[in-house]
Amino acid sequence: RIELEPQALNATAKFVATPEGTALAYGSLVLMALLPIFFGALRSVSCSKSKNAADMPETITSRDAARFPIIASCTLFGLYLFFKVFSQEYINLLLSVYFFVLGVLALSHTMSPLMSRIFPASCPNKQYQLLFTQGSGESKEEIVNYEFDTKNLVCLVISSVVGVWYLLKKHWIANNLFGLAFALNGVELLHLNNVSTGCILLGGLFVYDVFWVFGTNVMVTVAKSFEAPIKLVFPQDLLEKGLEASNFAMLGLGDIVIPGIFIALLLRFDVSLKKNSRTYFYSSFLAYIFGLGLTIFVMHTFKHAQPALLYLVPACVGFPVIVALFKGELTEMFSYESSDELLPGSPRLTSFPTISGSPASLASSMDAISMATGSSPRRRRVQPTSM
Repeated sequence: RIELEPQALNATAKFVATPEGTALAYGSLVLMALLPIFFGALRSVSCSKSKNAADMPETITSRDAARFPIIASCTLFGLYLFFKVFSQEYINLLLSVYFFVLGVLALSHTMSPLMSRIFPASCPNKQYQLLFTQGSGESKEEIVNYEFDTKNLVCLVISSVVGVWYLLKKHWIANNLFGLAFALNGVELLHLNNVSTGCILLGGLFVYDVFWVFGTNVMVTVAKSFEAPIKLVFPQDLLEKGLEASNFAMLGLGDIVIPGIFIALLLRFDVSLKKNSRTYFYSSFLAYIFGLGLTIFVMHTFKHAQPALLYLVPACVGFPVIVALFKGELTEMFSYESSDELLPGSPRLTSFPTISGSPASLASSMDAISMATGSSPRRRRVQPTSM
């Protein structure tokens, strides 16, 4: 994860952003952050009700949440050491290929609901299967069992074009398309099991973010060295240089996905109340807007990169808790178990994801990897969704 950072402060850049360019960049970042949270939360409700085991979300337990900041810190510092010891060029080359594969699959999954609506009924929708196994006989183990149809294939082709564009040009628009896909899939497919777990996760990462941004230069160094679509960027010199602009403001995907999965949990809580109201979802969503706006204001005022979770965590947790206190539903909120809505056999976030499975599972895996969650490879039968 990285922090919101004004690239106009980069010592290598002599450009001074205009007020209009700065406002456009920050406004665009806020809008791009809101889209995956809003739509990812909506899709998380459908995802939790899925009867297909392959489409089940990954459930984060309190134990996972407690370990999260420690694992994330080790991963962040490990990357920092890698960039100090090894050539940045070769590391980013390997990462580019890795993120190309994951980005194509994540973007394909993101596009699948739209493709299902616009795909011509007159065109045949054929079924395909891609199968890779390891070993033989009784010891044979499935590594990839990927079932897809013509609509999924069209999505993969379109996503591959974006992927090639990203590989060759590293253009900020291609980066953002992949970043938005990762963020949306993360909010959709990573589920907190209850509000207490969400508080543990957000509280731990609150400390993590503040320490690594204010206490050391590790976060900023990795953010500037790590060339991968794990952040959303928008040029502050777009008005002067057009699409070839190169002086960026940035927002890390962790600052979207971490609060986003908490907001999605509150939406599922709203649904469970069966009151035809989305009070907690909208209050937390507005809290996120407030927190992100405050981050930008403080950063712009003090001209220093800010840990966005320093402002987002108190807002996203505090606002819904205050609402629950006023409505007398605080106990009900903290006793709600999101995992109760899932079918038996729903996967738990207990292993490192592998490059195998559907776009849905891979998108979830991407967010888990980029935010340092999980442990050992899991192999399972998977199938693309069309939610």
